[in-house]
Amino acid sequence: MSVSEHKQHSKASITCKVITISDTRDQSTDKSGKLMMDFLTTSGHVIKDYVIVEDNQQAIREAIDLGCKDDEIEAVLTNGGTGMAKRDVTIETVEDMLDKEMVGFGELFRMLSYTEDIGSAAILSRAIAGVRNKTVLFSTPGSTGAVRLAMEKLIIPELPHVVWELSK
Repeated sequence: MSVSEHKQHSKASITCKVITISDTRDQSTDKSGKLMMDFLTTSGHVIKDYVIVEDNQQAIREAIDLGCKDDEIEAVLTNGGTGMAKRDVTIETVEDMLDKEMVGFGELFRMLSYTEDIGSAAILSRAIAGVRNKTVLFSTPGSTGAVRLAMEKLIIPELPHVVWELSK
């Protein structure tokens, strides 16, 4: 079956949880979380849950676990906490939680960041995606530019397809 045939079988609406990981943002200042949710709802997807958690492994793990244990949530999307600073622990936390990693997500995100956005600074960009249980998980940097790039070029075009693959 071709990729286009796979996409034809995919659901039009995916139920999602959005997690912003930040020590400084709240709901009134979380531009990246709002942008992520705008992309999802504009594309016909449903936001079942949205939270902001501190940049620490336990808080991130608990928020992701709650999403992955909820039978209605098919995708968990995080933004933030992916940098190189000591306090940035999203990637390490998510990586340990995945049953399967979609290595192409991080690779393509960095390639697109390099060619379309930030040039050689893309070597500092960390992004990861994969599967935990039957839930797809995407983690992006927290800048609005990074969220826009990931959502437009990678997540929105493939989200229904990935969820369909997990349902088989």
